[in-house]
Formats: sequence, C-alpha cells, structure tokens
Amino acid sequence: MSNDLFSNEEQQAKARFQPLAARCRPTTLSGYIGQQHLLGEGKPLRKAIEANQLHSMLLWGPPGVGKTTLARIIAHSCNAEVIEISAVMSGVKDIRAAVDQAKMHLSQGRRTLVFVDEVHRFNKTQQDAFLPYVEDGTLVFVGATTENPSFEVNNALLSRARVYKLQSLNDDEIEQLLRVALSSDDELLSQGVSVDPDALSLLAATAMGDARRAYNLLEVSIQIAQADSQTEGSLLIDLIIAGQALANETKRFDKQGDAFYDQISALHKSVRGSSVDGALYWFCRMLDGGCDPLYIARRVVRMASEEVGNADPRALEVSLNAWQVQERLGSPEGELAVAQAICYIAAAPKSNAVYTAYNRMRAIVAETKDYEVPMHIRNAPTELMKEHGFGDGYRYAHDEPNAYAAGENYFPEALKDIKVYQPVDRGLEKKISEKLEWLKQLDDQSDHKRYD
Repeated sequence: MSNDLFSNEEQQAKARFQPLAARCRPTTLSGYIGQQHLLGEGKPLRKAIEANQLHSMLLWGPPGVGKTTLARIIAHSCNAEVIEISAVMSGVKDIRAAVDQAKMHLSQGRRTLVFVDEVHRFNKTQQDAFLPYVEDGTLVFVGATTENPSFEVNNALLSRARVYKLQSLNDDEIEQLLRVALSSDDELLSQGVSVDPDALSLLAATAMGDARRAYNLLEVSIQIAQADSQTEGSLLIDLIIAGQALANETKRFDKQGDAFYDQISALHKSVRGSSVDGALYWFCRMLDGGCDPLYIARRVVRMASEEVGNADPRALEVSLNAWQVQERLGSPEGELAVAQAICYIAAAPKSNAVYTAYNRMRAIVAETKDYEVPMHIRNAPTELMKEHGFGDGYRYAHDEPNAYAAGENYFPEALKDIKVYQPVDRGLEKKISEKLEWLKQLDDQSDHKRYD
C-alpha cells in the first residue's frame, strides 16, 4: 500500500514539474488543434485514422506544429503499440531492439507504430534498416522531420511512406491552444493565471506558429508575474509582463533547415521581381534570425550574375564590393553595404541571358561527344606543329576590317550553328544585342565563311 502511495505521489510530482507543453499535449484527434488541411472532416489522413487504416508516413513540418503528438494520437486511435526513437540519440542497435519489440507485439496480435523523431539525422544505413520490416508488415514506420524529405530521406524509404506536410499554426490556433491550457491545466488553475486578451495575442504572434514556443513564452510570463506579484491567489499576465517575456526572444530561423532555404528563396525572388522593399525585408528577417551576413553577401553576388547579368554589369561590381566590405568591416557597417547591393540589383534592369546561355552550353557539352579543337584555332608555337597544319587558316581578328574576322567560326564543325546567348532588350544588353546583330550581318555578307 505504501509503495503504491509513494508511486502516485512520485507520478504527481513528475507531472507537476513537466513543462507546460508536455502537460498540455492532446491525446485524441478531438483535442488536436491545427493541420485542418490534413485532419479536417473528410480529409484523407483523418479518414484513414478513423477507419483504423495504419500506414507508413513521413510528417514533414517546422518545429512545434504537433508532429510527435500526431504520431502518438494515430497510434492510440488505431490501438497500436508505439515505440519512439530519437534519431539524434539512437543507432542501429536501438532500431534492432524496436524491431524485436514489434515482432513480439505481432506474435501477440498487436500492431506496432515505430515513431522516429528527426529521421533526417539517420544515415542511409540506419534508414535502410527499417525497409524489410516495413515491407513485411512487422511495423508501421512514422518519421518526423523538419527537412525536405526529398533531400534527406532515402528514396527507398520515401517510396514506402506517404508524406504529409504540416504547416505552422496560425495566430488564432496558437491563441486557442493557450486558452485551452489556461482553462484545463491544473497547475495554471491552481495559480489563478489569467492573460489579458492583448497580451495573449502578442504571445501568439511572437510564437510564429510554434506551439511549444508559445507554451514556453506563457511559462516565462508566469514566472515574471510571480516575481512581481504583490498579492496571493491570482496572476494576471498583461501587455507589460508579456513584453518583458519577449525581451530576449529571437525569430525562428533554423540555419540548417527549410526556413533557411525558404527565406533565401524569398530574398532571391524579391530581387528577381525588382521588389526593393521586399528584398530588404527578407534580408533583415534573415539577419534578425541569426543568419551569417557573409553567406547572404555571397548569395547576392550570385544574384547579380543570374538576375542582372550584362543588362547592368555594375551590379556584379557593387555586389563584390559589398561582400568585401562585409569581410573587412564586419557588423554593423558591412550589412549596410550588403543592403546597398541588394537595393541596387533589385532595381537594376533584369536579364537572365547569361545564366540561360551558360546552362544551355553546359548541357550541350554534356550531351555531345568530345570533339577535337579545329585545326585553324589550335596554337602552333613550333615549326613541327605548323607543318602538321596547326593554326592553318587562322585569321587574326585585329588585322581584319572592324577588328572582326567575318565568316569565321570557332566551334567544332559539327556544332557550327549553335547559338545560346540571346541578350534581352533591356539595359546594356540592348546595345550588346545590336552589336551581335551587326556582326551577324557581316558574317552573312562574308566571302570567307568557315565550313561552307
């Protein structure tokens, strides 16, 4: 009897010291908030769960959106045993142990859901270890990842699992989660915690779609309120207290995750779309989240060549200068130079002609045989090479009218008609286009056409 009592007290103490996010984790679909595109009435995943149709899947989404919670709810709803593995702390030995447990459950007529958190941290061998047991039905595999499965999960495993993309929670959903916590969590109720509506909205907005972060912010607010409280029995979280809780908050920015690449993409597309303000916004967002300014500076150089090119060659010069300033001066002076470059290339005339031509020519080189250099453009530094025809027929452009050897061709004969660079009718490339058209006319009129 005493042992049972001690056990209950121990469990109660454990629950009391659990973080709010753990205490408020829902255990049923009815208590799960968010992901209506997957779990709303009539949606395929909800229908599969309600029909007890377990299947292997990958839950892909940012932190704090309920991936682990959803996996547990699925197992509970489908009356399956659940084994949880963290890819950060586990290895092949743990996978084997999970498989052995799953085999035992199967022999007793029970299904097993093996949940692997941060599955992208497993290497190929570790991921492949699941394959035979997924195929023969020993276990149902559910992986959670913040990374794009297309890049981080083996194709063999990916092909055997359905991918569900979980989304960041919106502010209303975050507020709903916090209201549920305030009205149902024993600890909060015992402390008489209440939150001003404006403060609740501020906490929800600052959480940026991350439920775990929202719970943590509420807990910090409560700690501040407790330190400031002059009365017993109730704690009111107002805007001032919420603001103090947010004082040291940073924006969510995973330097190795999807958010990183999404924001880089947003910056690049803003530059391409000539949105100076949009480009500056994403630049500042990345800085605010802790991104290395030197990384951004390098990417801006790439943008200058890819999006502006010869429409305004100064874009590349400005971008290189900004990169150098960032390297030499560091923060905050360097960031201003990078911002200047971003504004310049966003406002500059756009051309992807060089980018397109480069990629097309690389494809041509990859797709065609390795033709020999034509004899007329080979170097001939020795008499023997001249005797063997090296350099025969070469026309020195500077000795030709207009310093141009009209009709000459510098390709192998099999590729003589290739044209990949097509300047646009904007910026300096408009003049380049006119120059190339004039040279083409000289070629067409020439009596010395190569390969005719």
